[in-house]
Amino acid sequence: MENITVKEILEATGGKLLCGSSDKVIAHFCIDSRQADETSLFVPIIGERVDAHKFMDGTIAAGAASLTMEHDSYEADQPVIKVPDTIKAMQDLAIWYRNKMDLPIVAVTGSVGKTTTREMITCVLKGKFKAFETSGNQNSQIGVPLTIDKMSYSDEIAVLELGMSERGQITILTNIAQPNVAVVTNVGVAHIEMLKTRENICAEKLDIQKGLKEGGVMFINGDNDMLSAHAAELVNHPFKFYGFGENCDIRAVDVKEIGGQTEFTCLMDGNAYPVVLNSLGDHMVLNALAAIGVGAHFGIPVSVASEQLSGFKGQRQDIRESNGYTVIDDTYNASPDSMKAALSILNGMNGKNNKIAVIADMLELGPNSPAYHREVGEYIVGTSITDVFAVGEMIDYALEAIREGNVDIAIHKFENNEELTAALKDFVKEGDAVLLKGSNGMKLKQVANQL
Repeated sequence: MENITVKEILEATGGKLLCGSSDKVIAHFCIDSRQADETSLFVPIIGERVDAHKFMDGTIAAGAASLTMEHDSYEADQPVIKVPDTIKAMQDLAIWYRNKMDLPIVAVTGSVGKTTTREMITCVLKGKFKAFETSGNQNSQIGVPLTIDKMSYSDEIAVLELGMSERGQITILTNIAQPNVAVVTNVGVAHIEMLKTRENICAEKLDIQKGLKEGGVMFINGDNDMLSAHAAELVNHPFKFYGFGENCDIRAVDVKEIGGQTEFTCLMDGNAYPVVLNSLGDHMVLNALAAIGVGAHFGIPVSVASEQLSGFKGQRQDIRESNGYTVIDDTYNASPDSMKAALSILNGMNGKNNKIAVIADMLELGPNSPAYHREVGEYIVGTSITDVFAVGEMIDYALEAIREGNVDIAIHKFENNEELTAALKDFVKEGDAVLLKGSNGMKLKQVANQL
């Protein structure tokens, strides 16, 4: 935030000043008391284990102002503001600040692919604008206000990522962001444990339109079965489909993977444009199509977008050469769709001695988790993968499907990551390719680092 006074915070939140001066100037939110200073507004959050109100004295001693929902009076030189809910107050202040920012915002959501899509969109927009984007995975009810807090008046456009785990959260986030353009990447089964059905997930993702500004446009993955089936009935704003299908307004054809790059032709508005990506997989092509569409909406020619994307390297897909073999580190998170997308990259790597899939459990998939894991195993059956190294409990359902469908694939199962790592180090040889994929909680990143 830039030059926000305590008086303005009171106006934005409806809070009550318990002590201190309303003229104090605030520069940023602070939710970690150890980072508090004289420019901070400390937001004490009550978590499952810790009530951060107990750190208020320390933050005020460091010169910070503070919100509170547990005090009716307070004596200090620094401002303390009483609010009914500290998280809601932070969101209200983020809305107030966003309304002062005269810049367009692109908001991205989806079960799979939202981070890479957000990064690709930002990459394209940097061909014309000073573009701001979400840092890391700050896409939650706390993360989005923290992200908007970092925006400045020098930014010309922003790309924000909106995540959710429960029904109604996208509505809250989109009303904070108030985007001019919304992108929905996918409807899968991530968080189905909480939302119960894919139809509910679809409705939740499309709720991103509720905060869309007047004249706003949506870009939607037209290849996704749920989105293509329900967009027309659920979306009340102009929208464009992107994907491989003939129903798509922004479409990829003639896709080829050559020398670690992906080449394709983008069809849009009756024209054909060549595009080269420095990454692999059809899912990366989908992400690029969204970025090209958003770029075109803001006046960026496809030729410029293609040039920007040719140098793109995101944080999710990390392909490295090590000791003569190839390591594909895609360990950030996992769902059936993202697992299959990653496995397709390994499958497409020609000229390798062995193609080794290192897979672990996909978490938070609810009562149908066995079927989703089996779905991944059935996908592996039809690939050129030679070996599967696995760890976890649910992954056994995938291994069962592999054994039933393809006896030529060698299966190696381990009790823990330490045994898995030791076996891999002994097994992997020069000329092999290794993919590592599983939910973040399975900690395969540690195994990838060892390789």
